[in-house]
Amino acid sequence: MKRFLIAFCVLVTTVFGANAYQVMSSKELGKDDAKNQNVVVKCTTDLGKISNQTCSLRRYVRCTGTGTQKKCNGWQGWRDLRNPEKQYSDWKSAAGACCRSMGLR
Repeated sequence: MKRFLIAFCVLVTTVFGANAYQVMSSKELGKDDAKNQNVVVKCTTDLGKISNQTCSLRRYVRCTGTGTQKKCNGWQGWRDLRNPEKQYSDWKSAAGACCRSMGLR
C-alpha cells in the first residue's frame, strides 16, 4: 500500500506539473539609484524530499530622486543566476524552471 501511495503521488505531481521547492531566503537590497530582490530556493526530488540543490533568483529596478521624490520605474523580470539571459514574470516560475533544469521540482 505504501508503494502504491508513493507511485500515486509521483504520478499526480508529474501529470499536474506541481513544483515543490523550499524558500531558503528572500532579501531586498539597495536604496539609492537601484534596488534588487533576491530569492534562494531549495529544489525537491520527484518523491518530495528536499535536495541540496539550490536556485538563486534576482530582479532589479532603477530609481531616481531622493526621499519622498524617489521613483522606481518598474522591476525587470526575475532571472535565474545560473542562466541569467532568460527572464520570468514571477519568482515562482523562475524557481520552477531552474529546478526542472536540474531534473528536480
